[in-house]
Amino acid sequence: MYQPPHFKEERLDVQHALIQAHPLGLLVTNGSSGLIANPIPFALDASASPLGTLRAHLSRANQQWRDFDPAQEALVVFQGVESYITPSWYEAKRETGKVVPTWNYVIVQAYGRMRAIDDPEWLLRQISDVTRHQEAGRPEPWSTADAPADFLAAQLKGIVGVEIEVTRIEGKWKVSQNRSDTDRQRVAAGLRDDAHEEAHAMADLVETRGAKS
Repeated sequence: MYQPPHFKEERLDVQHALIQAHPLGLLVTNGSSGLIANPIPFALDASASPLGTLRAHLSRANQQWRDFDPAQEALVVFQGVESYITPSWYEAKRETGKVVPTWNYVIVQAYGRMRAIDDPEWLLRQISDVTRHQEAGRPEPWSTADAPADFLAAQLKGIVGVEIEVTRIEGKWKVSQNRSDTDRQRVAAGLRDDAHEEAHAMADLVETRGAKS
């Protein structure tokens, strides 16, 4: 992806933290019918390979697990917080009017070759990992062990696993680092006036990331 130096995030732990916080990734593959993209939740095993390994599952009826080229890279896009940025917050709006709107966002793109896995034990581990992560902190967290064994076995027959050992990963934190201190302060203040929680999260990033070093 397009990577101006001041937006680039190369720290693997930061990239992995975004994946874990926003595990619904857009899986993009290329096959005989062309490009296919599906949003699916992933579990990240950070220790399984140098850049981490992504595991997920697809419905058996979903053709993506059949129609992909294993010799080509698959791409998984993980989208973090994002917010529209109005030019009204910039100092130059008042001084010259020479401003335009933009969009702030945080994103990670992970690449690697995908393989399909049709193994009930593997699938059960993958589902258990995803639900354990998502259920953590709930007063009464649900576990795969809560479902009847025969029911769970039947459900597993309807899905197929996919695994991607990440061989290339890119992070981009576009959070107003290219603006002046005054503009960043005004952007953060404007975002905090927004009623949406995501805007407040973006305000935190604008304040903490600072200017291009």
